[in-house]
Amino acid sequence: MSMRPRPLARLAAVTLAAVTALAPAPALADPAERTQPADARQMALHAQKSSDPDLAARAAPGGVPGIDVSHWQGSINWSAVAASGVRFAYIKATQRTNFRDPNFNANYVNAYNAGIIRGAYHFAEPNRSSGASQADYFARNGGAWSADGRTLPGALDMEDTAGQPHCYGMSPAQIVAWTRDFSNTYRARTGRDVVIYTSRGWWNDCAGGSSAFAATNPLWVASWTTAASPTMPAGFGVYTFWQYTDSGSVPGIGGGVDRNVFNGSEARLLALANNTL
Repeated sequence: MSMRPRPLARLAAVTLAAVTALAPAPALADPAERTQPADARQMALHAQKSSDPDLAARAAPGGVPGIDVSHWQGSINWSAVAASGVRFAYIKATQRTNFRDPNFNANYVNAYNAGIIRGAYHFAEPNRSSGASQADYFARNGGAWSADGRTLPGALDMEDTAGQPHCYGMSPAQIVAWTRDFSNTYRARTGRDVVIYTSRGWWNDCAGGSSAFAATNPLWVASWTTAASPTMPAGFGVYTFWQYTDSGSVPGIGGGVDRNVFNGSEARLLALANNTL
């Protein structure tokens, strides 16, 4: 994500973007888990991110303001987050079929109680297990949708991660098939189409710019740029969410945080949550 990150104790990007590394994160229950949406190490390497040093200070683009978080953010004061004007949040739930974010329960419940529309996201590792098995794990561990007026459809974080080859060593056809397996399984379990989080660089390289999901799955595009609109992956004509920086500042959260906007009005965001969009 997400996709990813929070602001993970992200490592400095090796190419394109000059991103300041954050303080090291505490040891995790699963030492293999090192990412959350927008991991600067990989997103900057493959996603054509901006190298603008003032990116963190840029004015937010138009749209309903939101964030995405994981345990890397530590303890979050969700009342302060809500008071700052943040209206939605994607919260990391799972990765692979054996990692559940240790802060997910607290974040998911406390965001809801603060009046924030929230959703869960899953960090995909397609070479580890099938799309169906990861979708099942996600749905069983926080990713299932609820018709309660404040729950967004789950999101699938598609990007590279440390210790894995680019595109997980898979061909575009394999990535598309894996994503379809995940998406179909998630829909069968929840009745909702999963949101796909990705960047132009990753999707074009790893999914071959596939348009297979454009008509069904909302796009959450990672595009860290000062432009008025995101750099879109091939195969998608419109975006639903735009992650425009990984180094935003929000009251109630210590350190940097991914900032996002919803492409529409708050009424449309609520309709997406209610499955009436």
